[in-house]
Amino acid sequence: MFLLSGENITCGYGSVDIVSNCNIGVKKGEISSIVGPNGAGKSTAMKALFGLLPLKNGRILLNGEDITNLKPQQRVLKGMGFVPQSNNIFPSLTVQENLEMGAFIDQSSLKEMLEYVFELFPALIDKKHQEAGELSGGQRQQVAVGRALMTKPKVLMLDEPSAGVSPIIMDGLFNKVLQIAKEGTAVLMVEQNAKQALKISNLGFVLNQGKNLFTDNGNSLLKNKQVRQAFLGG
Repeated sequence: MFLLSGENITCGYGSVDIVSNCNIGVKKGEISSIVGPNGAGKSTAMKALFGLLPLKNGRILLNGEDITNLKPQQRVLKGMGFVPQSNNIFPSLTVQENLEMGAFIDQSSLKEMLEYVFELFPALIDKKHQEAGELSGGQRQQVAVGRALMTKPKVLMLDEPSAGVSPIIMDGLFNKVLQIAKEGTAVLMVEQNAKQALKISNLGFVLNQGKNLFTDNGNSLLKNKQVRQAFLGG
């Protein structure tokens, strides 16, 4: 059973439906990736799952509870963490201040969660008193993910986590995503680098023109001839 699922979701902007009758989900301790070409509706679906975009049809379930009508901040309180693709840090605050901003739900576990994030991303330890806006793209992404983890989410949602980072940094980031999932957190991510995402995914959802084109485990999608030719460069 999915921990988080969008069932038959349709959404968009104004009268235009960007996502149509889509099914997306992720299980506890697993990674699900939403992949597909530009304009396929990947980020739109992610925003709808987090409540940033209202549904025209369908429903969102978290741990069996219908959360379709909850606001994003209410979803955070229910156990959802979201890292947008851009504007995902406070550049004028220090690294530690950014992380502390994520601990608003439970201040009692602030010290414990700071230790966890610094252990997960040791490169941030020496930067903790530096303004986050001065960091490299990869380090800023670590801060953004770390801040989302400070809320102890059941589901971590990542929108294009590898955007703007080098291949080496991307590999390191994906290894951390694997570690986060192995520790029990469900991870749902939208990713333009489909090959890399599917390599670490238990489940992949290939969207095209806002519809589910393929749904299968990551390895099967990587071996699928149609998926390879259409979306993975052969």
